[in-house]
Amino acid sequence: MPRQQQPAARPAARPVRRRSYDQFDATARALDSVGDRWTLLIVRELLGGPRRYTDLHADLPGVSTDVLASRLKDMEQSGLALRRKLPPPSAASVYELTERGHGLLPVLAALAAWGAPALAERRPTDAVRAHWFALPLLGALTGLTREGVLEVRLEEGEFHLHVGLCTGGGAGFVLPGAEAYGAVYGYGPADRPDARIVLGAEACLELAQGGATLTEAVKDGRVEVLGDGPLAAELRGE
Repeated sequence: MPRQQQPAARPAARPVRRRSYDQFDATARALDSVGDRWTLLIVRELLGGPRRYTDLHADLPGVSTDVLASRLKDMEQSGLALRRKLPPPSAASVYELTERGHGLLPVLAALAAWGAPALAERRPTDAVRAHWFALPLLGALTGLTREGVLEVRLEEGEFHLHVGLCTGGGAGFVLPGAEAYGAVYGYGPADRPDARIVLGAEACLELAQGGATLTEAVKDGRVEVLGDGPLAAELRGE
């Protein structure tokens, strides 16, 4: 009986090489890592602290599951983010920024300031999340001397920031209790805020663009300050 010929072994799959501008230039190298669509928006979400994959997908309307998984894998390979398992009893895994990934905070803050004028009108198809206003608002809070946790209430929801001596989007800006290069803002209400402000999205964007100061917005009633401590008093201009 003739011997059957064995099928030829398939060659090992080569690793997929990410696209590159192939330019010996710092800007091009940076765009090799963060120039793909959705990458910087994922960084924006992770600036709020570790997130589960399902949470990221929920707060990035329009991204497919395949694209999100691909971008997160690319960010891990580029050293921008890492994936870790939460300690028991939780069995979930979360993604969080590395020191290098957190270094994109000034970039995101500058992009938010540059893009704010394009938000004059909200399009009918625009999704919105309250914490998307965190980075634009940070610049308007620069100069506060009283340090503390500020809860921000919008019609779209709530988030909180650590303001005062570190406000302004520097690389060392973290919420109390966060690890180094941790959360720049927090999702939802704060456990024990030092002050609260209530305002509309329009007032928030006007503050971000420098159209009004916080003191002016408080005096004319566009921003309501709640609380009795030193931070609340400074926000009122007292």
